[in-house]
Amino acid sequence: MTAGATAFAVALAGTAVASTRQFGEEQVGQVTDKGQVISSDQYIKPLGDRLVLQKGKIMSSSVSPDGSHMAAGVTDGGMAMAVVDLKNWKVQQYIGNNAAADLKIPGNDIGQEGPTYSPDGKQVWLGQIDGYQKFDVNADGSLANPKLVSIPADGDKHSLAAGAVFSADSSTVYSAVNGQNRVVAIDTATGAIKQSWATGNAPRGLVMVGDKLYVSNEGGRTAQAGDSTLDSYGTDVVADQNAITTTGTVSVIDLKNPAAAVGSIPVGLHPTAVYAKNGVVFVTNVSSNTVSVINTQQDKVTQTIATQPWPEASVGYEPDAVTLTDDGHLLVSLGRANAVAVYRYKNALEPVSYVGLLPTDYFPAELAQVGKDIVVSNTRGIDARRDTGVAGHKTHDTTSSLTKFQLPDDKTIRDDTAKVFQQNGWTPNSAQTGTSGGHATPVPVPVKLGDPSTIKHVFLIVKENRTYDQVYGDIPEGNGDPSLTQYGENVTPNQHALAKQFGLYDNTYDVGTNSAEGHNWMMQADNPEYTESSAGEYKRSYDTENDPLGHQKSGFLWSGVKAAGKSVKNYGEFLSIEQKPAGATWQNLYCDTKTMQSTGAATQYPIKTGSTIPSLNAVSVQGFPQFDLNVPDIYKAEIWKQDFEKNGPANLNMFWLSNDHTGGPNSGPAGVADNDLAVGRIVDEISHSKYWKDSAIFIAEDDSQAGSDHVDGHRAPIQIISPYALHGKVDSHYYTQITLIRTIEQILGMKPMNQKDTAATPMFGAFTAKPDVTPFTALPNRTSLTAGLKELPPCGADVPATQNPAAAPVPSATVPADQQAVASQWDTWKSQQIFAAPTGAKPDTASPVLMNHFDWYQAHNWSTPYPGENQIFAPQNVPGAVIPANENDG
Repeated sequence: MTAGATAFAVALAGTAVASTRQFGEEQVGQVTDKGQVISSDQYIKPLGDRLVLQKGKIMSSSVSPDGSHMAAGVTDGGMAMAVVDLKNWKVQQYIGNNAAADLKIPGNDIGQEGPTYSPDGKQVWLGQIDGYQKFDVNADGSLANPKLVSIPADGDKHSLAAGAVFSADSSTVYSAVNGQNRVVAIDTATGAIKQSWATGNAPRGLVMVGDKLYVSNEGGRTAQAGDSTLDSYGTDVVADQNAITTTGTVSVIDLKNPAAAVGSIPVGLHPTAVYAKNGVVFVTNVSSNTVSVINTQQDKVTQTIATQPWPEASVGYEPDAVTLTDDGHLLVSLGRANAVAVYRYKNALEPVSYVGLLPTDYFPAELAQVGKDIVVSNTRGIDARRDTGVAGHKTHDTTSSLTKFQLPDDKTIRDDTAKVFQQNGWTPNSAQTGTSGGHATPVPVPVKLGDPSTIKHVFLIVKENRTYDQVYGDIPEGNGDPSLTQYGENVTPNQHALAKQFGLYDNTYDVGTNSAEGHNWMMQADNPEYTESSAGEYKRSYDTENDPLGHQKSGFLWSGVKAAGKSVKNYGEFLSIEQKPAGATWQNLYCDTKTMQSTGAATQYPIKTGSTIPSLNAVSVQGFPQFDLNVPDIYKAEIWKQDFEKNGPANLNMFWLSNDHTGGPNSGPAGVADNDLAVGRIVDEISHSKYWKDSAIFIAEDDSQAGSDHVDGHRAPIQIISPYALHGKVDSHYYTQITLIRTIEQILGMKPMNQKDTAATPMFGAFTAKPDVTPFTALPNRTSLTAGLKELPPCGADVPATQNPAAAPVPSATVPADQQAVASQWDTWKSQQIFAAPTGAKPDTASPVLMNHFDWYQAHNWSTPYPGENQIFAPQNVPGAVIPANENDG
């Protein structure tokens, strides 16, 4: 039986609140009467008291048995755990490998669940890649004496310790071993593994009821003969053609009869949190947006609670924690809605009744009742607004927070429900379908889905990692800070010319912190909870292009466009497989590009690419590389051009042009200049073609993590290029990647994918009904594309065009004599990074702190310290250098 959905609809029918256009020209970080603006099309103004943690994001947390303390796994600030004194409402201790840690441990990798207190309160166990860090609890609640309890890797499959639960006498820890699809029993005194049970795929949460263990299997049941499957960390997971999992289960282990077969209970998709009380187990099904209620006497689901508060969208709320209060209120945190849903609960059989919503901080991930208080752990706190004391903001200035409140009465909850709706922009008819049968007058961005657009061909170019100030801070008409500009007009002449001709957007935000999140936001209009919660180790997967656990139930941008009856071509985006022929070096491909341009010949080095997602493979154009800094972006542009001139465009054309990531064989400025020239040439080709009159080109970064911005680290450069773009203007309206994707959906008549893009207002104001078909002519690069190469191409060095003397000069590739020693150390560091590998390169595999310093030094001729610092550092001496890469392949 399903409960909750009808109540949601009735409770809020007719509620009139503002959509995402309510932000106007507000900026991220600004505090308004509606709350603080954050980078995800939302305000936050939580109920109750707030405690901000300044050293990273809370991944998961648990409260000590006496309710005095909370242990929270944290990441992205060089820490692994924080101990919070709940009575005095302060952080008591930080634990990690950062120099600022109060207690040092090796590594700062943490699992998706835990840390966990023993029933007697004398131990805390923190899950890591291959086991647990076991701590003693001091009398004051702080932790001491860390000791590794190993759960060894099985070949390439690390254990990835997840949920844990203690026996009543604290003598045994039962652990969900996420990477090996099993649960083990560990002797707490010796660390020996006493027993092992096979479970479903990717076991995550774990709870004990009597003599039984209940384990949530995020990857569902074990595959059977005839199932459609895809690989997830070496395991065949049951999934469809869009690489979306189709099963979810809870394993049941009988501790009284440990040799008995492990039971399995079907639940919703992506089951994560499990919580037990009064003989009932509650399971949050993140992708199904439900909570399963399991009667442990029968080991059956007796009701399924819908956690879909807004009737306009059924997907994307991401229920990720649940608790039952002593007075019978069931609370469910909705991570992507920044809210806690409140229900009245009587028993496992009687349907719950919905009460309403309570506002939280950014991405609530854990709930606990502590005395009369409800304590919420919010993964992203107040967004990337950590007080660093240095110039600018960065996406890795992450925070987290705890909020606490006493449960209000029903009237207050109903009032707060309306506030949550407003903070999320949930309005009626947000994705209204047209009724004209296609006969309405075409406009660039139709008001109703399915009505005709004057735009028939959309080109989406996804780039890598830049902030607004890094590229456009030197444009005086926009809200920029020239002191933070790294790649101004003489490095990016085409981007500057495009902004001048087609409009400058100086208040647009990328939602994600890194590429794992960023490409999800571009392709799914969300970063699903799996990737959000994996950020503590990213060992199972980083980029989730080839991992079905990272994919939402409703699919992707390309599958939605196909469902709308439109065509799609993909040039590299979201691909994860690449094979290059011998000799396909950056230098040879650079020369091959010049040959293709001058003769029209095919490439001498055909590259094979692909995806494990069948529906993406079906629309991907062969020969266009994936992320690969060893392939010039101008080569990629030439491969696309040949296909474009021969076969024409699709309705949606997706690109990944990655070399503004920097870190390739040439210098950072040369890589950005290569990217800029490729973009300019693509726009030039389209705008001089017969397709230009009904085309729109959207250019965005996947994320903005690679440097500083004086407004916010998430602020990024975007461009909208079309005859229908509002030319020559500065648009300071608040936009995000989500509103950009919603605009594309609206143009192509695609149904939004989840509640985030459903709530987003299309960028109506960026377009005009009166087209200006003046084409764009690409500008030659002013920064040499071969600058910084250790070996020049066989066709010779690139000779750039004349610089603009009024702009900042091109960075030199020559290192001053007094900095050559430190630059040499940076070259050695770079050579050790996976992003620079000739094959198998992956984005974001360097420490973001180190990468940003390296880019800054190169862009400023090794003569200017990083903002907020007073000297140029060698890699090992950079403040905060201990913060690891997003993916550790060691």
